[in-house]
Amino acid sequence: MTTDSKLDLVLERVVDVSPELVWTAWTQPEHIKKWFTPAPWTTVDCEIDLRPGGTFRTVMRSPEGEEHPNVGCYLELVPKRKLVWTDALEAGFRPSRQPAHLGFRFTAAILLEPHGSGTKYTAIAMHSNEECRNKHEAMGFHDGWGTVLEQLVAHMKSVGR
Repeated sequence: MTTDSKLDLVLERVVDVSPELVWTAWTQPEHIKKWFTPAPWTTVDCEIDLRPGGTFRTVMRSPEGEEHPNVGCYLELVPKRKLVWTDALEAGFRPSRQPAHLGFRFTAAILLEPHGSGTKYTAIAMHSNEECRNKHEAMGFHDGWGTVLEQLVAHMKSVGR
């Protein structure tokens, strides 16, 4: 994928779990609920319809108990290699009817490449303009997405499958 540094945020890491395990972590609700939100936040619900046009929905709960639903639509899926979704669309590629939960919309891509016995993991958040990109970065994109990646790795190592 081609990125634009003025519009996109990129997190790239090499992790010591296989692309198959990272894919499983991203595509099964029971796993998403264990790692998807930086602690002490939690993910209390998740729905995945893993196909282009399918739903990717999560509900995050703050430490104070406030719930934040996030609804998106899968755009592209290449098993164990690429997962792309957006919160600008709902299932069936319908334009979103919900307010943007972060105050802006974005498209996300997770790219996985085998790297030895692990995975080269690239997360990309694509924005429509520099203001939205900068707002997302200021909200802690790198720390937050880095933390959840660490949680994903720890969780998948703990389940051993």
